[in-house]
Amino acid sequence: MTDEAPAVRLRTAEILAEREDGRRRDGAWLLDDVREFVAQFVAFPTQAALDAVTLWAAHSHLVSVGENTPRLALLSPEPGSGKTRTMEVLELLTPSPMFALSASTPATFRSLAKGQRTLLFDEVDAIFGRNGKDDPAEDLRAMLNAGHRRGATIPRCVGPAHDVHEFPVFAAVAMAGLGDLPDTLMSRSVIIRMRKRLPTEMVEPFRRRLHLEAGTELRDRLVEWSGRVAQQVADAWPDMPAGVTDRPADVWEPLLAVADAAGGHWPETARVACRELVKVGESREASLGVKLLGDLRSIFVDTETLSTEVILGKLNSIEESPWGDLRGKPLDPRGLARRLRQYEVRSVKVKVDGTSLQGYRRVDLWDAFCRYLPSVAPNPEPPEPARSAGVVEVPVVDAVPEPWDAVPEPETEVEPVTTIPARDVPKVPEVPLPGKDPRTSDTSCPACGHPPPSIGSFGSIACQHQIAASLAEGGTP
Repeated sequence: MTDEAPAVRLRTAEILAEREDGRRRDGAWLLDDVREFVAQFVAFPTQAALDAVTLWAAHSHLVSVGENTPRLALLSPEPGSGKTRTMEVLELLTPSPMFALSASTPATFRSLAKGQRTLLFDEVDAIFGRNGKDDPAEDLRAMLNAGHRRGATIPRCVGPAHDVHEFPVFAAVAMAGLGDLPDTLMSRSVIIRMRKRLPTEMVEPFRRRLHLEAGTELRDRLVEWSGRVAQQVADAWPDMPAGVTDRPADVWEPLLAVADAAGGHWPETARVACRELVKVGESREASLGVKLLGDLRSIFVDTETLSTEVILGKLNSIEESPWGDLRGKPLDPRGLARRLRQYEVRSVKVKVDGTSLQGYRRVDLWDAFCRYLPSVAPNPEPPEPARSAGVVEVPVVDAVPEPWDAVPEPETEVEPVTTIPARDVPKVPEVPLPGKDPRTSDTSCPACGHPPPSIGSFGSIACQHQIAASLAEGGTP
């Protein structure tokens, strides 16, 4: 018994080592370990947000085999919400990270030209805070917009000879900032609304020199695992949750492919996160144009036509609406017309209390309502066009009546005819063959069997033998 103890202990150690090695190689366990590592230092608003960051960290190692890469947008209304801490943790987990607060656009272009990088942009609200044609961040915005698709390049003139160089811009990108990003970037991003943590939400202090080793070990495991599943992810066509289509499907497809390759609970976990965070993206503040359409739909709910003056008065009376103060001025008729023109809606002459005024019709706005606003009915039907006073309405004819439909019905009942009355039709007498008595011509030709001679439309119908017999008897053919 004593001699067997060392062997048992050795075998137990080998089993535990094999189990640990299998755990380290298993994709589901690996993502669990990454998620646990990230959760030590950041209090995310939801479990879905933590799962999405974990999937994105793994996806950053598989960017080169995919068709597109989603941007990770960590946004909050106030500082101190964990955005920068998340970027610091992702720097340890992602391949070739470029963690920058104010990197210039040329420096970013040339860094990507040298090789695949993972871009981590903090405080992007300072970069995209200015607008206009002289905005220095315009090139960076174009790069981030185009770089989500594989093979994307941006041409620029370089060198003293101004040679055109195609800069590759395809790269995994995570961004953190206050407020919202430009709409074009928001539509390409997994949006996570960060918030300040409660005193009851405890996290560990993050110190790079203390946690570098653990982060590096996880990154090395991600590198090894991504190499084994690269082809599987490249060939993947993951099933999307119901209702996730178009751009949201493009955004989440790479992350769901990673989850399917990891296996375990991650395929279902990823789709739960997808459904939740897609709703977060859809709930972001609408543009002024969409807000205007929404307010106009509420104004026109029971009205077919309104004058421009009445519309502006109703818009300004809506509580918390922006129409009374747009850059220090209320919305005027010209501004209303300009904002609606982009939706192919133009003002027309309308009749109000017998007076012709400039205004708008609900039927002209209906197409824009259906295209840009959520439906309020399962099958919305366009309203009938408003008709001006004095216009003669032409009734709609469902079907063109046939001539017999126009015959009036008799006032008295007519008994139906049950028998067909007999008619006296004179009998047509038989026309005999000229020179031949029909009584002697009632047999067929004995030579060839031709029927008896008769008179047809084209004269006598007889064979040669009958004609010869008729001529021999003194008749005419």
